[in-house]
Amino acid sequence: MKAVIPKPVHESYKRHRNQLTGQIILPVVFAALVCIASIVLVNIATFRDNGDVARWAAVSTIWIVIPIMITSLIFLAVLVGLVYLLGKLLHITPTYTGKAQDFVHKLAIRIRLVADKLVKPVIFLDSVGASLNRLLGRK
Repeated sequence: MKAVIPKPVHESYKRHRNQLTGQIILPVVFAALVCIASIVLVNIATFRDNGDVARWAAVSTIWIVIPIMITSLIFLAVLVGLVYLLGKLLHITPTYTGKAQDFVHKLAIRIRLVADKLVKPVIFLDSVGASLNRLLGRK
């Protein structure tokens, strides 16, 4: 025995059903009909006795190329902006990058000196131990 689940009859469900038809299904069907109608009209205009296939091919090519050109112009504008900003940045950076390079070089020298001072006692003890082992004949 299968349980029968009753369909909801509350107001929000009825409103949803109306919106589904009016806001989703109807526009999709209308757009599909417009596309089919435009295809039929283009075929009629192109393949009639005096239809000009080359003209319609050129029109189709134009409609295909327009979005590509707009996108390319946007990318070109972004690229020009980046080149301009990098040009401005290259006038500013040599001064500060030279200072940063000098600072890092001085910092590396100081770190090396501190590391040498920290390791010096260990190296001294190892060398003394190695000298004693050598004098006593151990390897």
